[in-house]
Amino acid sequence: MILETLILIVYSAALIMIFMYALAQLNLLFNYLRARKTQKDSPKFDLNKSDEVPYVTVQLPVYNEMYVMERLLSNIAKLEYPKDKLEIQVLDDSTDESFAKTAAQVAELQKTGLDIIHLSREDRVGFKAGALKEGLKTAKGEYIAIFDADFLPQPDWLKKTIPYFKDEQVGVVQTRWGHLNRDYSLLTRVQAFALDAHFTLEQVGRNSQGHFINFNGTAGVWRKQCIIDAGNWEGDTLTEDLDLSYRAQLKDWKFKYLEEVETPAELPVVISAARSQQFRWNKGGAENFRKMLSRLLKSQNISAKTKVHGILHLLNSTMFLNVLIVAILSIPILYIKNEYEHLKVYFVVMSFFVISTVIFFICYWFTYRNIYGGGWKNFLEYVGMFFTFFSVAMGFSLHNSIAVLEGHLGKKSEFIRTPKFNISSLKDSWKGNKYLRKNLSPNIIIEGLLMLYFGFGMYLAFVVGDQGGDFGLFPFHLMLFIGFGYVFFKSLFSRA
Repeated sequence: MILETLILIVYSAALIMIFMYALAQLNLLFNYLRARKTQKDSPKFDLNKSDEVPYVTVQLPVYNEMYVMERLLSNIAKLEYPKDKLEIQVLDDSTDESFAKTAAQVAELQKTGLDIIHLSREDRVGFKAGALKEGLKTAKGEYIAIFDADFLPQPDWLKKTIPYFKDEQVGVVQTRWGHLNRDYSLLTRVQAFALDAHFTLEQVGRNSQGHFINFNGTAGVWRKQCIIDAGNWEGDTLTEDLDLSYRAQLKDWKFKYLEEVETPAELPVVISAARSQQFRWNKGGAENFRKMLSRLLKSQNISAKTKVHGILHLLNSTMFLNVLIVAILSIPILYIKNEYEHLKVYFVVMSFFVISTVIFFICYWFTYRNIYGGGWKNFLEYVGMFFTFFSVAMGFSLHNSIAVLEGHLGKKSEFIRTPKFNISSLKDSWKGNKYLRKNLSPNIIIEGLLMLYFGFGMYLAFVVGDQGGDFGLFPFHLMLFIGFGYVFFKSLFSRA
């Protein structure tokens, strides 16, 4: 009974953590709905008055972006802002032929009168954070706009964001990500679904109540003074954006989130690219939990509620570990449930935690409805998308849990960039992309074994106990079987 007791304790603890996270999401939903009903007036620069137009530096940190550099620079050159108040820094760490092509395009743009410079370093110390920090040394602007290589801001983007810095407490203005290739495949639709929830429910829900949010690494603007005051960019985590965001807000800088300003970008279309991005984000989140938890708890300037939301925010990626624990232990739990009659009350109580899924379902519906509209047709499509998303997300849980454990344990790893493809329609192909990693991770084999494991769990539903089976966990095991199967087969066959 010792082993069974240990399984029940760990299983219950993981369920409780997921439930707490769900309650936090529900609170963010209430905040989000309130925020949409109330419009807060903010002081703004009048950019029609020349004396109110501040100097802006646009930073483009890039590394081996052969497929998207021409598109990026052509798009940035269209930004509508006084040329005498605009500088563009191409922070290029590239080591391939894209470097020479970028240099040539920058030279052509310089001939048009655009203040654009091509900067490079001898090494990639600090990776993206190091490049941004190096560029900041010579940046002319009071405000620093940052775009990754796959982002395509609208021409009036600076006109919509810079005015909010008239409030001297505002350190960052962040915009919502859009998706150029949302409908390219099931993989892109699932990624868009998850990101939309973050960029509506979570960012608005936190920001509207003064809780900590994060600069998302791109499609936002920093006040240069804020960066320096917060300690500048640091490359000791894989999510330098989250790191600097928390250090800035702990220094009492305000962040302004603009849900209405959409900045389109390209989603990874190959699962290997999505895996590398997910690994970096989730490991970086865990690294920042280690780095920031003590500072957050000791801060005298923030409320207890903001601290709770901050902790859960930093633990976002750790939810994958809790999901994986619940998933793996659910099959032993099925045996225990049907072997020990005296534990019946426990399992009745544990069934309460199904409400976590209901909460997520409700919260994500408001996100989905905000983009696609209401009505029965959209709701039925949402139901299918929700369970598809949850299945695929659970299929990523092993991969992301390894990232989380490495982050919590302090294991360092290199910053692995996400390959870009310049893909926006079904006619475009990713095949032949030179940046794709062709090696097969041993973890993929484990994901295949987990697919079989949860297939076994579905079989058990028909045979456990003496009452003709137990189908309470069958939907859960079905979603896990589909999710791990999708990730396993996609990882095997969707490679260059």
